[in-house]
Amino acid sequence: MTITVGSKIPAAEFTVMGADGQTKLSGDMVFSGRKVVLIGVPGAFTPTCSGNHLPGYIKNFEAIRDKGVDTIACTAVNDVHVMNAWSKATGADGKILMLADGNGDFARALGLDLDLTAAGMGQRSRRYAMVVEDGVVTKLNVEEKPGLTCSAAEVILDEI
Repeated sequence: MTITVGSKIPAAEFTVMGADGQTKLSGDMVFSGRKVVLIGVPGAFTPTCSGNHLPGYIKNFEAIRDKGVDTIACTAVNDVHVMNAWSKATGADGKILMLADGNGDFARALGLDLDLTAAGMGQRSRRYAMVVEDGVVTKLNVEEKPGLTCSAAEVILDEI
């Protein structure tokens, strides 16, 4: 079952890279008592993710935060080292919280997993953007086909 507006974010555990190395971060620590814009991408360093999706959130970081958003986070079915390298390579470091979902557990729990084995990419996350307020989804934009339309930063900025 796919998550919907009004649903509570399922229990989750992410891996993040901190000053002292990799650490676990629970979904409650990310979402409880906070307003979060969460973007899901099929993979770090992939063309649309790196060329269009993430850059829009970096560019609009201040404008999104000015709308009362506590955290902008990005999740992908990649390991923490890849997510950390992607953060540094794109300029997202210090702006976008990179949540590694290495085994795709969170993507599956949301019902937003995607089988890209035919393209040699394995199990991934669908491309989406959501607004989560105190652990409850208040906006959800899932891309229905390849590309970037409804989950773009500019769209979410208008909808907050």
